[in-house]
Amino acid sequence: MNESIIKQLALENNIKEEQITKTLALLEEGDTIPFIARYRKDVTGNLDEEQIKNISDRYKYELNLLERKEDVIRLIDEKGLLTEELKNQILSATKLVEVEDLYRPYKEKKKTKATEAIKFGLEPLAKIILSFPDTLFVDKFINENVKTKEDAIEGAKYIIAEYISDNAYYRKYIRNNIFNHGKIKTKVKKDAEDPNKTYEMYYDYSEEINKIKPHRVLAVNRAEKEKVVTVSIDYSTEFITDYLKSKLVKKDNECGKYVCEAIEDSLKRLILPSVEREIRSELTDTADDSAIINFGKNLESLLLTPPIKEKVVLGFDPGFSNGCKIAIVDKTGKYLFSTVLYPFKDENKAKDILLDLINRFKVDIIAIGNGTASRESEKFISNLIKDNNLDVKYIIVSEAGASIYSVEDVAIEEFPNLSPNERSAVSIGRRLQDPLSELVKIPPEGIGVGLYQHDVKESKLKENLDFVTSKCVNEVGVNINTASTSILKYISGLTKKSIDKIIEYREKNGMFTSREEIKKKKVLTDKTYEQAIGFLRITNGSNPLDKTSIHPESYDETIKLLNNLGFTINDLGKEELVNKLDTLDINSISKEINIDIYTLEDIIEDLKKPNRDPRDSIKAPILKSDILTIDDLEKGMKLEGTVRNVVDFGAFIDIGLHNDGLVHISEISDDYIKHPSDVLSVGDIVTVYVKDIFKEKEKVALTMKGE
Repeated sequence: MNESIIKQLALENNIKEEQITKTLALLEEGDTIPFIARYRKDVTGNLDEEQIKNISDRYKYELNLLERKEDVIRLIDEKGLLTEELKNQILSATKLVEVEDLYRPYKEKKKTKATEAIKFGLEPLAKIILSFPDTLFVDKFINENVKTKEDAIEGAKYIIAEYISDNAYYRKYIRNNIFNHGKIKTKVKKDAEDPNKTYEMYYDYSEEINKIKPHRVLAVNRAEKEKVVTVSIDYSTEFITDYLKSKLVKKDNECGKYVCEAIEDSLKRLILPSVEREIRSELTDTADDSAIINFGKNLESLLLTPPIKEKVVLGFDPGFSNGCKIAIVDKTGKYLFSTVLYPFKDENKAKDILLDLINRFKVDIIAIGNGTASRESEKFISNLIKDNNLDVKYIIVSEAGASIYSVEDVAIEEFPNLSPNERSAVSIGRRLQDPLSELVKIPPEGIGVGLYQHDVKESKLKENLDFVTSKCVNEVGVNINTASTSILKYISGLTKKSIDKIIEYREKNGMFTSREEIKKKKVLTDKTYEQAIGFLRITNGSNPLDKTSIHPESYDETIKLLNNLGFTINDLGKEELVNKLDTLDINSISKEINIDIYTLEDIIEDLKKPNRDPRDSIKAPILKSDILTIDDLEKGMKLEGTVRNVVDFGAFIDIGLHNDGLVHISEISDDYIKHPSDVLSVGDIVTVYVKDIFKEKEKVALTMKGE
């Protein structure tokens, strides 16, 4: 391991070097991030998944950067041009762009105006000009390739221009100057097509580069890509030119004039275009990272939405011309029935059919997808409930990704005889009963709880969203006897091969009765078993500890703890045990049974709540039986809503209208907040007040600041 990188990471993360070293060692041994975060807290000092991933990613980045530094040092040294000062400059560089700037003068160049001039013997003339003699003799540089004095001077200026461009110090200064003092400007194109005025804000727009928000960078990029606007960077070329002249021009003579001309050529042709590209690229990378992190937070909140358990659900996928697709699933999520209704063609017939289905299958909740015809469908459902005095609730459910799921192999395999539309309705119903189990069947990037997710780097987005999904799945855990392939693939340590063995064993032998059975029958390899077993539950098995997240490696200590307290594994969750555990002296018990504090605290929580689900502590979604229209609203009205999306500039709240209301970041709190996600998460149930109503646009501005 590289000690200097470890020292750097420890400072960045404000943690001990030992924590970094031990975490990296665990990762090198093949331990997964969820396993380390949950079962090796004593080793890492209780680092969470995010911290462990950050350590892993940053260490890899710094290693790759160091490898490039060493390559550059070797390449320069091979040319016999490496000095101790240059070597130290390369090693102390903190960004790849700085390393490349330092390497630029020594890099093998393709054919350029400067390389051609050097080939024609004009490099000595360039050096003479840079010494600023009062009299310049050029005749001796004229040859068959350099016909005139003017040609010679022109070639020498090309060499000087490239020399200026290759100077790492100058490039860094210019880059920082433009970044800190320049502006991004956009102008609408004459032939622009923007019928919905999506990018109207950017038709004539200007903002300081170092202050532009990530979401605006992505919006500008998209508007440019869609040929709605042109983008430029505005800054003082005069200031930069004067800066270079102050560094390079030693005399106000003929040679000084030539160097000034070379400076202007270098800036216009070589430096400024590349520096502008680098700045745009850096802004985009930063914006990508911000969007991906924000998407991940939203996805995590959505995946951890509390399940509505033990309810028969009717999934309602709205549509006008193609009808509304209906699917009913029982309390366990088992498919019961599906059909298509046409309430907007024959409302009475649709009502009769739906009423019969609700009564026949004893439907508890109707989950309505939030796509096309959603609010019209909501009105239809609400009237049906009121007119028939039904003991049924309904809820608007995000249908993002349902259509993607409906044509995926997992959906076809599960429901080969259903149409894609019917599968979509099943997905809408099931994601109410257990959002996590259903949403993992959809590619994370298809769930649609981000901003500009189609504009960021696809591979980076997928990697982060897979990490978030894995984190959520392992946090909740799965029942190994009922878990689908879709959710098992996110369990710590499991591969396709090991998942296939689990499914094959279940089909051949029936349900697993214990975690020990998995080990004895060698369903999983020893390493895979170690990494995965704590996240695989057996709810009605022979050992009550198997339904907890306690790892089998800690079973002996757990039993010893229970025995010391006068209980057995059959007493898990009982009030008497819970009361006893609440009065424990953790430190003395830790020494007594020889187990670390972190693991002991987790064991105690599991003994108190053996079937604990982190989602149970989150407020459940709002169930409704009546509809709200924009005409029902008045300024100042108090409403309860569900956070549907959190973005850089605010949050979109479902208050029951066709369009979600927007709470701008300035209306979330009286206190300063850096980002809306500091306060809000997708799925949060919040109290809001109507700030403004825009009936013509069917939009509502909300505030959370109270009456």
